[in-house]
Amino acid sequence: MSSEGKEKKGFFKRLVQGLTKTRDNIVSGIDSIFSGFSSIDEEFYEEIEEILIMGDLGVHATTEIIENLKVKVKEQHIKEPAQCKELLISSIKEQMDVGETAYRFEDETSVVLVIGVNGVGKTTSVGKLAGKLKDQGKKVVLAAADTFRAAAGEQLSEWASRAGVDMIGGQEGADPAAVVYDAVAAAKARNADVLLCDTAGRLHNKKNLMEELKKIHRILEKEYPEAFRETLVVLDGTTGQNALAQAKQFSEVADISGIILTKMDGTAKGGIAVAIQSELGIPVKYIGVGETIEDLQKFDSEQFVKALFSTNESVEEEENHVDP
Repeated sequence: MSSEGKEKKGFFKRLVQGLTKTRDNIVSGIDSIFSGFSSIDEEFYEEIEEILIMGDLGVHATTEIIENLKVKVKEQHIKEPAQCKELLISSIKEQMDVGETAYRFEDETSVVLVIGVNGVGKTTSVGKLAGKLKDQGKKVVLAAADTFRAAAGEQLSEWASRAGVDMIGGQEGADPAAVVYDAVAAAKARNADVLLCDTAGRLHNKKNLMEELKKIHRILEKEYPEAFRETLVVLDGTTGQNALAQAKQFSEVADISGIILTKMDGTAKGGIAVAIQSELGIPVKYIGVGETIEDLQKFDSEQFVKALFSTNESVEEEENHVDP
């Protein structure tokens, strides 16, 4: 089995473990509805709706999923509640598909800005992403533009050396836009494929954050107009609806193109991945389940929903199925 195959296999297992809490909340409840109802009526749908909302899928996504399910039940003339399970799973999957263009930044010269509040695993995610891109043969330059948090530069510097990529900046109190300016010059001089910027995320002071991001964008427009731009927000998967609120606030100050959902291990409220995508139209692009570089993977709705509804048998089956 290739190292990538092993990596995916291990990741799936950890994702299944990470979604335990969500699975216990959602799947066991849904299964009891499927076995407890003898006919598909309004009450049946209401029960499913309640469980999905409690599982942090959010009202918006849940409504869409239920509507979708009703249409499919009607079209396929389904009479038995038990036959709804696969339809429900595919309705959830449809809510989460990120589409083909989600990783366009990997294929052209690009700048990726990563924002997020302290404590969500932002700097770690930037480091892991740098390592992943480097493993794909990309030339990466890191910009330590989160100059607000004292340890951010040091932390990023450790990740940079671990990933074997160049890092610019890292002085506490420096002007973030000036760091980005220097990093753009370095990225051009070194013919980098991706300039990855760790930027601050001080949501409690939105005005400052907005100004800072505007300044960074002005520099990029002027100095690096040819680069494709991607802005990713890092959110903590254990915080559920709070993560959704943060995503909303960040989308007010920046043009967000994707989400990195971290800490999907054990206490995660996994349904939030569906809610964010549905309510904000911003896809989850990466998902993190632990501390190592391999623990950050591209979000795969098929794999996610499979992990969410999995049993021990299906984990073993999936492990045996991962491409060699």
